[in-house]
Formats: sequence, structure tokens, C-alpha cells
Amino acid sequence: MVGLPGILLLLFAAAPWAQDKPPSPSPQPSARAKASVVDPGAVRDGVYRNSGFGFSYKLPYGWVDRTTGMQDDSADSSKSRLLLGIFERPPEATGDTINSAVVVAAEPLAAGEKTAADYFESLAALTSNQGFQAAQDPQEISIGAAKLVRGDFSKVRGNLTMRQTSLVTVKRGYAISFTFVAGSEDEVNELIEKLSFTASKPQH
Repeated sequence: MVGLPGILLLLFAAAPWAQDKPPSPSPQPSARAKASVVDPGAVRDGVYRNSGFGFSYKLPYGWVDRTTGMQDDSADSSKSRLLLGIFERPPEATGDTINSAVVVAAEPLAAGEKTAADYFESLAALTSNQGFQAAQDPQEISIGAAKLVRGDFSKVRGNLTMRQTSLVTVKRGYAISFTFVAGSEDEVNELIEKLSFTASKPQH
């Protein structure tokens, strides 16, 4: 399984050179809040839709969908789950620009975590440990009816600057993280604009 740390490390490697395979995931925390079964969602007609978590994402034309190869088939609700992993070009391909990417993951809230801000603290720490600098303190934003916490980061890679923005919201006992990587703030914002939220399915 590629856990959330491994998923994010793959994104951190998105660069003008080939991306390495993600390292083995860190052990999952032993204490997790009760979470519902994950809706894996699906891509149809160029749009990823997840009715369980109430959002959709329009895939940029020509991008490579590596979701299946990056996730496992476990139905264990105590584990993190990759929902979507897409790249501007194949992760193993070389190039002279930042390989833009979007990764969406769902992870059960750990004991003591109740809000997106709680979860974002650990996500921001992981990002900073990879050499990224925070542009500012995390901010609460709205996309449609959804409330999210947004954090912007950057990292110099050679003569290029990698921009990363992570958005986090909490739904049905899970922290849903949306991580966007690109070569400029404008590109990141264009990727975020493809995200939309709908009403979530009632819990059973």
C-alpha cells in the first residue's frame, strides 16, 4: 500500500527530472476515529466524481491518470486511501519543467483530530520536512458550500520553483486532502478551479 506519506513524497519528487518511486509508507497511527467506508469514486467523461465525499474534479486534457497503480485494493477503513493521482506527464518521464500533479487522498482522523485545521498541522509538518517553505499561515477558504483549510508552499529545484498548495476538508470521519503541484501560482490556481463540491450522500 502507498500510504499518505508515500503519496505526498511522490508529489514532492515532481520535478524536471524523473520521479522516484515513493518510499515504503510510515506505520499507520494505532488510534483512529471511527470512519465510514470510503467511496473510491470514478472517472467518467474526463471528470472524477465522488458522491460519497461530495466533490468532483475535471481532469486536465491529456494528463496521465496513475491512480490505480498508486493505490491498493484494501477496503480497510482504518487506512489512508488514494482517491485520485494524476500527472501532466508520466512520473517516470524526464523534462525541463515541473511535472504538474494533483493528488486527492482520504485518511481517517486520528484520535484527538476533529477539524481540518487539526489534520493540516501534521500535513504541513510533512511538507516542511521535504524542504518546502510555507508562504503564509494556513487560511480557511470556501469552494461552493465546502469549507477547507488552504496552505501554500514553495521549494526551489535548480533554476525552477515548485509550487504546492494543499486543501483539507473533513467529511464522514475522514480528512480529505487535495494537493496541487505546478511551476507557478497561476498554474496551481488553475488546477484548483477544476475542483467543485456537491451535496454529500446521507450517512447510513
